[in-house]
Amino acid sequence: MFGGRTNRVWKVLGDEGDKVLKLYRSALQNPLFRNDARLEARCLEALDAKGFVPRLRAAGQYKLDQWVLYDHAPGTPWTQGSKAVAKLLRHLHDMRVQIQAPPGCNGSSDLARHAQHILDLCGSDARAQITAARPRTTVPCAADTCLIHGDPVAGNILVSDTGLTLIDWQCPAIGDPCEDIALFLSPAMQHLYRGHPLNMAEEQEFLSGYGMPDRIARYQALRPWFAWRMAAYCLWRIENGSADYKSGLALELATL
Repeated sequence: MFGGRTNRVWKVLGDEGDKVLKLYRSALQNPLFRNDARLEARCLEALDAKGFVPRLRAAGQYKLDQWVLYDHAPGTPWTQGSKAVAKLLRHLHDMRVQIQAPPGCNGSSDLARHAQHILDLCGSDARAQITAARPRTTVPCAADTCLIHGDPVAGNILVSDTGLTLIDWQCPAIGDPCEDIALFLSPAMQHLYRGHPLNMAEEQEFLSGYGMPDRIARYQALRPWFAWRMAAYCLWRIENGSADYKSGLALELATL
């Protein structure tokens, strides 16, 4: 199967329903999106009865790499209807799932450190431009954290007649739900997976559909920090051979 940017994935055809076999590439260390097969298996097990994740069938190891096998989810990657995504993410964030996952970034200080770490991995001239665009606001940590997907981009949301399915749970965290909001709304991620960013009406539809004014206000306060980190990440991807992130970098800098 094609579409993933990190791991190798096959569709396994069978009389009792098709499956997806994902073989993780352990060699690539991504500074923003963790790639942990055990975490994916753990999340699929914990969320099995919730109706918006594929059903895990097996997990194991092949040579040095981990793999997971789960039911093939029907549908096509999300392209429109941001209100439905907002409701799905709000549903996830409202759950109190007992699962062991690493902490996510929480507050502007965490985001600043994370972005700077990514920038420190870069060496091209654009690094100075991104450094100069660093936000100057301060946003404290959120008191209430929850399980977050960690990568709810358009390509990881499948749309079918039965609803939405969230796939690719390899980088979840216990963190600030604003992380998921920012990643879905990110102009760079929308451009990479959908071909263009959300327009103003689509973004407002998402924000109103999420339905928590205090949390949305927090996201808006943190938005420059999320854009700064994403700009650093786009540069890192460009320097590591992914030229399609150039447009994403320009979009995040424009947001800043």
